[in-house]
Amino acid sequence: MKRELYMLKRVSHYIKTFSLWDLLRGLNVTNRYFWKKKFTIQYPDEKTPVSPRFRGLHALRRYPNGEERCIACKLCEAVCPALAITIDSEPREDGTRRTTRYDIDLFKCIYCGLCEEACPVDSIVLTNRSDYHFETRGDNIMTKQALLALGDQYEAEIAKDRAEDEVYR
Repeated sequence: MKRELYMLKRVSHYIKTFSLWDLLRGLNVTNRYFWKKKFTIQYPDEKTPVSPRFRGLHALRRYPNGEERCIACKLCEAVCPALAITIDSEPREDGTRRTTRYDIDLFKCIYCGLCEEACPVDSIVLTNRSDYHFETRGDNIMTKQALLALGDQYEAEIAKDRAEDEVYR
């Protein structure tokens, strides 16, 4: 009885091997989905919806009067697990401290959002920009001027996303 069962399984295995049974099963799956409506997104023209909590490109924000928010507390630099943030600061004439250098190396950054969480004045934020690229060597280092420019450019979007996410904070 056991030998007959073994021989039957062996014959079945040979039949499936020579008839390309696995290939036919795969083609059956392809044939089923071939005739259904496609749901491809044409990327440059159409974009998928993005969560307000998405962590993309960094930006530095300003107060409504135009003054930069960063007070050079260096908490974001201290909390960054990848050591991607470099900050230098000096006191101003009025006694407050502001950054002279604020660099983020985007190759090192792991986009964890800890810098955003550590900031007491909501200065550094991660925008929902995910479609950026570098053309020359050194473009991966985001300087203070570039970060402030991104913050100015996307301030309305950042404020809207922050307002939507305020319920969960």
